[in-house]
Amino acid sequence: MTTRWGITIPLEGVPLPDQRAIIERMPDQGYTDAWSAEANGTDAFTPLALASVWAPQLRLGTAIVPVYTRGPATLAMSAATLAAAAPGRFALGIGTSSNVIVEQWNSLPFEEPYKKVRDTLRFLREALTGNKVTADYDTFKVKGFTLGAVPEQVPPLLLAALRPGMLRLAGREGDGAIVNWLSAEDVRTVAPYVREYGEDKEIAARIFTIPDTDPETARAVARRAVAAYLNVPVYRAFHEWLGREELAPMWKAWEEGDRKGALAAIPDSVVDDLVVHGPAEYCRERIRAYAENGVTTPVVHPIGGGHRDPAEVVRALAPQA
Repeated sequence: MTTRWGITIPLEGVPLPDQRAIIERMPDQGYTDAWSAEANGTDAFTPLALASVWAPQLRLGTAIVPVYTRGPATLAMSAATLAAAAPGRFALGIGTSSNVIVEQWNSLPFEEPYKKVRDTLRFLREALTGNKVTADYDTFKVKGFTLGAVPEQVPPLLLAALRPGMLRLAGREGDGAIVNWLSAEDVRTVAPYVREYGEDKEIAARIFTIPDTDPETARAVARRAVAAYLNVPVYRAFHEWLGREELAPMWKAWEEGDRKGALAAIPDSVVDDLVVHGPAEYCRERIRAYAENGVTTPVVHPIGGGHRDPAEVVRALAPQA
C-alpha cells in the first residue's frame, strides 16, 4: 500500500462548516493528505485553512491554484499564510487551469500558459524566501515586492501538468507534478517525464472515484464528467497525446453541438479507465495501482455522491476501511 493517501476537500453534498466531524476523523481512517480544488465552488485556500485546525495531522495541498486569477504577490501572500498556519504540512500546487475558467469565467486572456506557469513558479521560489523581487518575466513584471510574513518553511511547489513540456518543467524547476484525468496505466507514460530530473519528485494524482454504486449508475455519472472535462481543449490535447483515439467520436459530436451524441459516444472502456468505480474494496485496489505505477500521492476525489452519506463514502475509500 502507498504511504500516502489523500482526499479532495471540501466534500460534495455537505455545507462547509458541517464537514468538521468528517475531516477530524480522516487521520484515524488512514488519510494522510487533504487537497483542495478551485473552479466554480470554494476557493483553494479556505477549506485547507479550516482543515489545518480540524485535523492538524493532515498534510494540505492545493490542486490547483490558477496562475492567471491572482496576481503574483497575492498568490505569494495566500501561500505564505497557509504555510505559516500549517508549518511543514502544506504544498502549493499551481497550474494554468483552463480557457473556460480563465477566459469565460474570469474575463482574463489565456495566453502563453507554459510561460505563465514557469514565470509564476520562478517568482514564488524567490518571493516565498522573503527576498525582494524586482524582475521582468516574459508574462508579467514585479517591481520591489517583499513578502511581509515569510513562512518558517517554504512549501513545496508542484505544477499541474499533462503533456511533456509541462511535465518536464514540473520535474526540472518544481518539486513535482499534479496530474488528473488519467488511468493507472497512463501513469507509466506520464511519470518518466517528471522523474528525468530526480526520482524523488512528487507526483500527486487526483483520482475520480464512485464507490459502491451499480455500474449503470456509476457510468452515467462518470460519462457526464468525462464529457465535461475531456472536451476542454487542454484535456482533449492530453488524451490525443496519450493515444486515446476511441474518444474521437465524442469530440466530433461535441464540435457539432450534439451533446447527447457526445455522451453516447464515450465507450464504457474509457469510462472504466478514467473513473474508478465498483465495490469500495475494488476502488481501493485501483487507487493502489496508481501508486504502484509511479504516483506518490493518490488523492481520492469522490463524485456523484448525491445518493450516499459523504461520511460513509470517505470511510469506504479510506485505506484502513
